[in-house]
Amino acid sequence: MIKTRVMPCLLLKNNSLVKTVQFKNPRYVGDPINTVRIYNEQEVDELVFLDIAAGTENKEPPFKIIAEIASECFMPFTYGGGICSLENAKKIFALGVEKVVLNSIVVDHPELITQISKIYGAQSVVVSIDAKKNWLGKYHVYTQGGRKKINIDPVAYAQNVVKQGAGEILLTSINQDGMMDGYDLELIKMVAEGVEVPVIACGGAGNLLDFKEAVQAGASAVAAGSMVVYQGKNRAVLTSFPTRETLTKVLF
Repeated sequence: MIKTRVMPCLLLKNNSLVKTVQFKNPRYVGDPINTVRIYNEQEVDELVFLDIAAGTENKEPPFKIIAEIASECFMPFTYGGGICSLENAKKIFALGVEKVVLNSIVVDHPELITQISKIYGAQSVVVSIDAKKNWLGKYHVYTQGGRKKINIDPVAYAQNVVKQGAGEILLTSINQDGMMDGYDLELIKMVAEGVEVPVIACGGAGNLLDFKEAVQAGASAVAAGSMVVYQGKNRAVLTSFPTRETLTKVLF
């Protein structure tokens, strides 16, 4: 049995699936509903969908496509993007989503974490932390899709949101996003050692051994984007996911 959760992290933009490299140049990679059906057949345990336009363009979450995804999913799924109120979260949970992801909104309104966790439990609230390392090796948190730097390091930021009631951290390295050459293990280790809630490592997975290294660095779960939508050096679009048997061999 696989104790470590391994999940696709899929990006939505205008109701289509896209993939970025270092949070830039979103490339169309498919239809979200067809992709969910493929992952159903491959018996994926969990899915994460993040709408990268909803938050940065001040749009509401795309409730229609969320409802369609929820109706197709055989597995639990987590949604993030554009959630800026308790009412948004309530509507999303009512559609069948298991967890919500909060990002930019919590910088100015950390109380939203507390409001949601008090009603639905801390396990239902994931805070997404996007971090970037500068040329001096120092990390900063970024919001607004990587456009706005926040003057706080990822560890302190993670500790703050956990105090507000976050039950999980989705930790993404902007430097490694879409690069497919491994996770930022230093970043994972720093944040995982700084909080007592699960940390999902995201950004950089290119092969199965990257999962193992992320877990060894302290991640409780791992998420992959490019690795599960691309195939080969030329990055031909092909939705795929490792079998449970393969994951078990690698992770244990």
